[in-house]
Amino acid sequence: MSEELEYNSYSRIKRLSDEELEALWQQYLDDKSQKNLRDKLIVQYIYLTRYVIGRIKMNLPQTFSLEDITSYGVEGLIDAIEKYTPDKGARFETYALMRIRGTIIDKIRSQDWIPRSTRRKIKEIKLVAENMKQSLGRAATTTELANAMNMDKEKIEALLAEDTQVSSIYDKKGTSEESVEIIDTIQDEHLQNPLEQLVDKDVKKELQVALKRLPERERMIMVLYYHENMTLKEIGEAINVSESRVCQLHAQAIMKLKNILSTNRSDRLKKSIV
Repeated sequence: MSEELEYNSYSRIKRLSDEELEALWQQYLDDKSQKNLRDKLIVQYIYLTRYVIGRIKMNLPQTFSLEDITSYGVEGLIDAIEKYTPDKGARFETYALMRIRGTIIDKIRSQDWIPRSTRRKIKEIKLVAENMKQSLGRAATTTELANAMNMDKEKIEALLAEDTQVSSIYDKKGTSEESVEIIDTIQDEHLQNPLEQLVDKDVKKELQVALKRLPERERMIMVLYYHENMTLKEIGEAINVSESRVCQLHAQAIMKLKNILSTNRSDRLKKSIV
């Protein structure tokens, strides 16, 4: 398994057809004690781990190596395979992406990579910075902080950089049941006004209805491309077709959606006139 799960050996993995993958799932779901079947599923879905890591690694502290994060991702994938039950309606890929990302974040949260002495110094810097903000009426510069604390500017910057944590935006503010994650409190400068939000909601609802009228494969491509942000090449590897074929199916789906949405709007216009 170690060789098969090597992060950089993904391109050498033999992809199963949809029928073969479905048969493999059925065998495993019938008897989850067969670890060899689970391992085969892990190999087939290892690309999901690579996908998640590719989108979060830029925000990770340098203290975490790609090897560390990959092992966390694989752990999340294994957990997803072992706990997945198709009768709940969710596609495995969607379920696994959430489990992989969640496992990586949880692992990072559980490890305190900053020494206590460093944390105390960071806390002291923040306290001085807050006091200076109150007295100056603005945020203090790094140079001003360094002078106030009799420290080198570079040392201040290094300490504050260590305090940057990828998991911090997922921590909750407050301890009550109503507390929310910090990421949900960050202001969006491009936030829509209530009318724009209402229009956008109607458009999304209309699009969801239109998507259900597409053939299964075309609908899957649209979801993977626009919702999961996968590339055409990654989608092709996921559904076992060429990238050019995915491009063709994507174009077909776009045209069909345009026709469906155009027809729906025409019907509504006629009804409003009547």
